[in-house]
Amino acid sequence: MELIGEEEIQEVLEVLRGGYLFRYGISLGAEVDPRFKGKVYQVEREIADYCGVRYAVAVNSGTSALLTALSGLGVGPGDEVIVPGYTFIASLSSIIYARAVPVLAEVDQTFNLDPADVRAKITPRTKAIMVVHMMGNPARLDELKAIADEHGLLLIEDCAQAFGATYKGRPVGSIGHAGAFSFNVYKTITSGDGGMVVTDDEEVYRRCFAFHDQGHSPLRTGVEIGQRPFVGLDLRFTELQAAVLIAQLRKLPRILSHLRANKKRYKELIADLPGLEFRHLPDPEGDCATMLTVVLPTEEVARRIAKELGTKVVAEAGWHVYSNMEQILEQRTITLEKCPFTCSPYTCRGGEMRYWKGMLPKTDALLARSINISIGVSDPGLSSAFGVTMRDGLKEVEERAARFREVAGPHLKEARASLTGRGAGS
Repeated sequence: MELIGEEEIQEVLEVLRGGYLFRYGISLGAEVDPRFKGKVYQVEREIADYCGVRYAVAVNSGTSALLTALSGLGVGPGDEVIVPGYTFIASLSSIIYARAVPVLAEVDQTFNLDPADVRAKITPRTKAIMVVHMMGNPARLDELKAIADEHGLLLIEDCAQAFGATYKGRPVGSIGHAGAFSFNVYKTITSGDGGMVVTDDEEVYRRCFAFHDQGHSPLRTGVEIGQRPFVGLDLRFTELQAAVLIAQLRKLPRILSHLRANKKRYKELIADLPGLEFRHLPDPEGDCATMLTVVLPTEEVARRIAKELGTKVVAEAGWHVYSNMEQILEQRTITLEKCPFTCSPYTCRGGEMRYWKGMLPKTDALLARSINISIGVSDPGLSSAFGVTMRDGLKEVEERAARFREVAGPHLKEARASLTGRGAGS
């Protein structure tokens, strides 16, 4: 949700006038030039403080944040990670590139992980549960954390779509062993692209930092020789991205307040439609309110309404639904060997994984009869073409809600009559 204004411009100009765009300035090991603003350091500290944790590592995308979190926690070959079948594909691809294997689990009417199915999917190979807070709504964290603790599993929070959300007063990302955020253009606040890993564990922080910066120690001032714990990558954030994100972070309270007011009003205006249900919110006060998800009586009704509104049912959200991810279903990895699915660290532990359309019937049925209404995020990947934008106010909310009623009302009335008629004749 891009609300780019003078604040972001001034932050970026400060970096450009200083002349240092790299997160460390230019000359590693030299004295700090006062012209170097250290924006990456600053935004890491501010987001760690916001989340109520001790550490944060800024990286170049939300996908990188997930991969860094997995690597920092030691998830790798031979391990399984339980993840929902309704999520952005990065949740799955990051697990695969960590050389672990995703285990798909059902979602419930929170549109997040179903704790009962998570419990059923645990095997001796399970290393972690990746809980995804889809569309700004926290998952059932109490239940999922209890399951993780009971089985000695890592709990990783994919908060890519939920920066600003809270669960029982605690920011998401601070409850699991590590949390990962995204700041691309479809998120609550944005730096164009970018991500962040947060954790309260010093060793996990050191490992995450090393992974994102070629194995180096946190906040290095030189090039280390002989002290790097393992081979890392270059996933670093830039000073320009950090400058934009700092300005965006200051706008977060206003953004959340606006979203929540618009969603509350929109929901009030359509709540009395017969047969209409809403997504379940485990903590309504903590929802980011970026999306209003409605659940219709049948798939047929949902598809008819969606078509008239110029949008799609959630099941057609291409890269967010497992059954639309052909590269996952067919295990198309970068080599013909299809590691990690077929390689010895996994198969020697008795692992064998297959994916297919229809493997999550509860998820499939729910997504097929649901529609996402945009409250502030108009993301084609979430099938949210209908609704309002972040720049819209209550007037536009009322207009779009009236349009929804105009379209959905007759279909819901017809569906109710049909169900009543069948019941009377049975």
